[in-house]
Parts: sequence; structure tokens; C-alpha cells
Amino acid sequence: MKVSIKLPEQQSRDYDITIDSLPEITLEGKAAIITNPKISGLHLQRVLERVKAAELYVVTIPDGEYYKTMETIESILENLFNHRLDRKSTLIAFGGGVIGDMTGFAASIFQRGIDFIQIPTTLLSQVDASVGGKTGINNRFGKNLVGAFHQPRAVYIDTYWLKTLPAREFAAGVAEIVKMAVMFDEAFFEWLETHDLHDEANLKEAIRRSVELKAKVVNEDEKEKGVRAVLNYGHTFGHVIENFSGYGSYLHGEAVALGMIMANALAMAHGLFSEEEAERVKKLLERYGLPTEYTIDSAEEFYDQFFLDKKSHDNKITFIVPERIGHYRMLVDPEKEKVIEVLETFEKDR
Repeated sequence: MKVSIKLPEQQSRDYDITIDSLPEITLEGKAAIITNPKISGLHLQRVLERVKAAELYVVTIPDGEYYKTMETIESILENLFNHRLDRKSTLIAFGGGVIGDMTGFAASIFQRGIDFIQIPTTLLSQVDASVGGKTGINNRFGKNLVGAFHQPRAVYIDTYWLKTLPAREFAAGVAEIVKMAVMFDEAFFEWLETHDLHDEANLKEAIRRSVELKAKVVNEDEKEKGVRAVLNYGHTFGHVIENFSGYGSYLHGEAVALGMIMANALAMAHGLFSEEEAERVKKLLERYGLPTEYTIDSAEEFYDQFFLDKKSHDNKITFIVPERIGHYRMLVDPEKEKVIEVLETFEKDR
């Protein structure tokens, strides 16, 4: 099956997201597969058998969010220059969201931009990170604050890779699926409540629907000037959690799950979301072992971190919250006192 991205801006390019077994991929010129030791040890040979290029290289970088840095980008670029790739060359991101983000960013800046292909190997990257052309790295100020919009040439989603995915990583991907349903599709959320995603047929259907929903949003708003910001539900809070934990304690999807719990609390404080609906979301997340309990040291300190978020403008922060399941609301610059009151409910000793 295929879900097409149709981008309105002339400088962008349409591309297909293929949800099926990885086909044979034939490329002109040189190509480099960017991956990490864990993925290459498990699955690299399968990809090498399917990718044909004039010259094909493998660049292996360290595994994990901790290494999503400019130093790692420099090491990728150095490999590309050493292998004499050029503007007609192609990069292939073979891994999870971290690999996809860094490969896309390296492709966006190498010789002012070359093609890249996404072969996502985690559930989170298949349903979210590989779709839409967001690339970037982290720094000490926060997550994904350095990067570019650079659309891939194609995305190949193959559930085969998920057979070796740890349970915790699988659950992290489920968080992004739940996010899409809560924001955009009540019927999909209800379907998730009654279907087990450990069943392969159900999983493929959930991936398809999630990709369709995200593709629709990207088609309308490629550069996040409007509705695409809604995809940050759970992320504004989650990015602060990741930053405070040093990008080590929580997987991205786990932080997003906690962020959704906190965003739901903010929605309830504004009369937009019922306690019953919040409990349904919490129950669905917990079914897959995702964390739903989090404590903060200081509400004021947590609040200050919001202003390092990319969605902060003119010292005003926008929160994405649900307005009943399947609908969303953008809370632009809500009263600090109300946000602090919500954060205080997550403080220690409360």
C-alpha cells in the first residue's frame, strides 16, 4: 500500500511512502547507508541485498539520543567527503528516529543538499519521524533546535524490522499512534481501544492510518506554520522532560506519553477535556507499558524551560491540547498562573 505526500511549495517534491516488504532500490551514482551498530548487526545484510548503486558505502554512528549532536553530523560528513560523494549521491537512513533525523540533516547540508531515503526500523519512526521532512539535532538548550526541513525522496516502511524491536521501543511507537488518534480521529482512537497492536494485521492497519493522518497534515502545512504544530501534542511537555533527564532516562515516545498526560491536565484545567476522556487516554497508554506518572522538582523551573521550545514566539508559548478526543485546541499564551497550577500537581510531595 502507498500513501502519497503532495507538497504545495514548488521547491519541495512529492514522494511515496511504501508500506510493504522492502523492494529492490536502484540508485544512480554513489550512495551511503547511515546506521548504527545495533541495527547493522541485525539487519544490514538484508538492505545490502536490496540496494543497488554505482558505489555503496556504510557509515556507522553511535546508537542513541545522546549522540544526536553536531559532532556526530561532522563524523557523517567526513565519511561522505572521504568517499567522495557528490551532489548526485544519495544517503539512506537505516534506523530509528535518531538516525533518520541526523541522516536527513546531513543530506540537507552536504554540498547544499542531496537526496536521502528513509528506511525506518522502529515503530515510532515508521508512524511519525520518517514522514514529513523534519530533520535536526539536539544541543544543550533543547531537542531538535538545530535542523532543517528536507523531504526524503522516498520512505519504505517494512514491519519485518519490528520483529527484533524491544518491547519498550515498541511501546514508544504506540505513544505516537495514540497521539495521532487523540488529535485527529475519534473513530481511530476507539479502534485502538479494542484492537491489540501486537497482532501484525492490526499493527499494519494502525501504521497505515497514522501515516495517512500525518501525510494529510504535512500536505496542508509542510513548514509548520499552522496545523502541523498540532503534531506536537505531548511534545512541549515531553521535550522538557527529555532535557531534564539528559536524553537518557526516557525514550522519546515515553516522554511524549508523559507529555500527553500533562497536556491533558492542562486541557482539563481549561474545561476542554473531561476526566473520563483523560482516563481513557491514560488507560490506553498503560496497556502498552508506557509511563503515566511523573514528578517535577519545581513548577517554576519546568515552566521556564518551555521558552526554549521551537513553538515559543515573542516570549509566548503555544500548548497543543485535546478538545475532546479526535479534536484539538491551540492554547496560545495561556495565563502563567493556570499553567503553574497544573505543573504544581506534578511536583514532589503533592
